[in-house]
Amino acid sequence: MDAVRVALLREVLAGTEWPVATRRFARTLRGSVVSYGGGLLLVGTAEYEPWHLAAHLVDEAAWSGTPELSPTLVRHGARPSDPAHLAVGLGRVSAARRGETLLVVSPSAPGGALLERVHDARRAGARVLALDAGDRELGAMAHESLAVPSDTDLDLDTVQHLVSAAAGENALPEPRGRRRLRDRLARLADQLTAPPPTRW
Repeated sequence: MDAVRVALLREVLAGTEWPVATRRFARTLRGSVVSYGGGLLLVGTAEYEPWHLAAHLVDEAAWSGTPELSPTLVRHGARPSDPAHLAVGLGRVSAARRGETLLVVSPSAPGGALLERVHDARRAGARVLALDAGDRELGAMAHESLAVPSDTDLDLDTVQHLVSAAAGENALPEPRGRRRLRDRLARLADQLTAPPPTRW
């Protein structure tokens, strides 16, 4: 989902909890990895691997000049013969330590084996974030969580787009006022066509 679609989605969701909730969660994620200089581990369940979120975070890391947002994708079925970026197995979750952030994405209740490894990581000092359907056990282990219940209007994939886009934002959005749609679209067009900031 590109920046224009994310902006339009936020406009559609204006007045709901989602724009604020996803930005708050994204600020926590970004603050956690930036303050420790990286170390973001991203893991899903055996049935759901968050490939799409990993790709978006890599893009946001590059576009925002925040390499710390680029995650290591931890896979349940990783094999030593896989390419290096796909060969990181669940043992990496248990090995997580202080200064690392573990983001768990789970559309349903995670299995006991994953929860045990998340518990190990938390006990060793890793910061645990959860983007899930509201599982109580995972929520109790997480330092910060964002629940996407199955009975809501949004699905987990859409919320992941909002979180990754917000994590890559370099400035807080302007306070919402009573602006006309034309003014908001003009401002959005200016932002999207502006050259990237010069880095010295």
